[in-house]
Amino acid sequence: MQPLTKFALLVLLYPAATLAMNCKGCTPLDMLTFDKMVNAFPVSLVKFDTAYPYGEKHDEYAKISEEAAELPNMFIGEVGIKDYGDKDNAELGERFKVVKDDYPVVMMFVQKEGQEREEFKFVGEFKNENLKSFIRQNTGIYLPLAGCIEEFDHMADKIVNGGDVAKVLKEAEDALAKIKGGEAKNKRRAETYVKIMKKIKADGIAFVPKETERTKKMMDGKISDAKKKELQEKINVLRSFTKQDDSGAKAKEEL
Repeated sequence: MQPLTKFALLVLLYPAATLAMNCKGCTPLDMLTFDKMVNAFPVSLVKFDTAYPYGEKHDEYAKISEEAAELPNMFIGEVGIKDYGDKDNAELGERFKVVKDDYPVVMMFVQKEGQEREEFKFVGEFKNENLKSFIRQNTGIYLPLAGCIEEFDHMADKIVNGGDVAKVLKEAEDALAKIKGGEAKNKRRAETYVKIMKKIKADGIAFVPKETERTKKMMDGKISDAKKKELQEKINVLRSFTKQDDSGAKAKEEL
């Protein structure tokens, strides 16, 4: 049998195995390496999944692993669990209460000096943007989204964590005033944060999900690519005002 024919046969017989691969930038973990690697970093993000993961959610996680590759204080790992044969890593799944029906499950481990390791489980819409918010809100590590500004995102965190909206709004307005006229793009983006904060002050945090849905509906209409990009950036900014545990995207656990 010719080599090419053999390869084609393998693709037909084992499509998942041939299409799947570890994330670029992900480190495969097993029972022997898990704690050794996770304990070596202040922050570790780990995906528990089938032994041969593929598909949209796997791709979304891969985006995070590539963007975080240059961060010296953050580790990105992956645990592939088999439910057949030797059942590789099944014990890790049991240890962290991960079940097959929930795959993929992402957990974050935060190790602070002199303190017990904290463990957070991501639950919610499995999107790169939501994973970034989950990381930032629980660790302060910033992975930017299109249209977002780090300084203003941290102000948004203060609001979603129960800070005084009026006080944060004043801080944002002061920061906006310092943006120079030549930085038109940043000024426009900063103005978006300020407008959202004003609406939250007037209408409460419930404004955020309502405005998010309204903006998404606008994106579904017949609009130019430039307008669609602008609206996507607005949605990204609105995400900064969405606390992940309030939307079901974070559950802190003592495991």
